[in-house]
Amino acid sequence: MKKFLIALSMLAMGITSTQAQVAYEKAKAFDNIYLGVEGGVTGPLNFKHFAPVNPVAGLKLGKQFSPVYGANLEGLAFFGDNRWQTGSLGFSNSHTVVRAINLGLNGTINFTNLFCEYNPDRRFEVGAEAGIGYWITYGDKHLIQTGNTGDDTELTAKTGLTFAYNLGEKRAWQFYVEPAVLWNLTHGPGDAIQFGKQAAQLGLFVGLNYKFKTSNGTHNFKVWNVGELNDEINSLRDQLNAKPKEVIKEVVKEVVKEVPAQTTQTLCIDNLVFVTFAQGKYFLTNDAKKALDEVKSGRHVQIVGTASPEGSKAFNDRLSQNRADVVAKYLQSRGVIVDEAKGQGVQGVTSNRLAVVYVK
Repeated sequence: MKKFLIALSMLAMGITSTQAQVAYEKAKAFDNIYLGVEGGVTGPLNFKHFAPVNPVAGLKLGKQFSPVYGANLEGLAFFGDNRWQTGSLGFSNSHTVVRAINLGLNGTINFTNLFCEYNPDRRFEVGAEAGIGYWITYGDKHLIQTGNTGDDTELTAKTGLTFAYNLGEKRAWQFYVEPAVLWNLTHGPGDAIQFGKQAAQLGLFVGLNYKFKTSNGTHNFKVWNVGELNDEINSLRDQLNAKPKEVIKEVVKEVVKEVPAQTTQTLCIDNLVFVTFAQGKYFLTNDAKKALDEVKSGRHVQIVGTASPEGSKAFNDRLSQNRADVVAKYLQSRGVIVDEAKGQGVQGVTSNRLAVVYVK
């Protein structure tokens, strides 16, 4: 088993390395949360008295920490009278509507996203679920016996496979089928932890999850292709290196035109600093900080942030302002006087995700 886990870990690391050019937008604490309802049937795994089956209903609250790994809290209510094992956990002589409940904490893994590149638009996914739980039986005092040959509370475990289908244009809903085994780990005597089919329930569950909208505006993880972003940034740098005057003239024509003329000083290459950003981002790279470090303490500057045409106007306006603000904050920390930091949204096709610093 240990060798198998090591091999699986090495395989996972290998797969991660092949997807190193893909990045996921940083999620906030309450992103990628889902709520679901489920129902199904169970019966003893030993098949000695499998019928009639036990109806089951439940709720599930979960969170995806990444496209591959997640966890959920699950509450299951059992309505049938089919015992797990004679002399152990069961529902005999119970007179309540809900014969028993099981409260569980499960970890989840998405095999499709583990072994294939993550795609937020994917329809069909295969995964697994395993966890620990606490079982409470209601209404049958005969289950509490000396030596714990029968008990009304048990420690349980759940193992199952999930076959999920994502619904809707935004993949906000997920329908799944889950064959699973619910193990009674302390079926006696003496509450010793043990797995055994003689005290386990085999079940088939179907459920529907709703994935709440995240801070990135979708219902799933947002993916950025780092390779493509780097190619775009490098392409822009090549343009600036190859034809700096021509490129600057175009940028100034589209972006600078709305900056108030508060000085008669002529703008030229020497008093312009260009900061490039990845698509949808507004953090400063080491190269950007190095360029901004050329602005001397005590100088006055004006800053204009821009965005590329992708995305909505509201998003681009906010993004361009964030770019201007992050540059202003960095320069102010170095003693530079920022007269104005303004986002201009999309300014022509040559804006190309920039913040332009005008040094007076």
